[in-house]
Amino acid sequence: MVLRMKIINNKKSIEIKFCNNFLNRFKGFMFTNGINKCLCFPKCNSIHTFFMLKPIDVIMTDKNYKILYIFKNVKPYRIILPKKDVYYTFELPINEFDFKINKKIKIK
Repeated sequence: MVLRMKIINNKKSIEIKFCNNFLNRFKGFMFTNGINKCLCFPKCNSIHTFFMLKPIDVIMTDKNYKILYIFKNVKPYRIILPKKDVYYTFELPINEFDFKINKKIKIK
């Protein structure tokens, strides 16, 4: 049985793929043209966008999914350095959602 989870925000939703193993974490959205889902990286407080073909939005949360940092329109070949208290990092298509700092991400 595959558990499908989604982020829900303002009547919009997007499927989440949890990157829990080395291969999924390593590949992420590298060399991906169509970004139509969200990637979640547990225990991850920094990312890079090397070898990505499109910009992304990045949301960083604590263990309770409270938003600590938002990075909009992160272009390829950029680095987000380690951030304090971050547990989950979400990579999303650009401009799909309107998140706010200190709000919780709703996951269903």
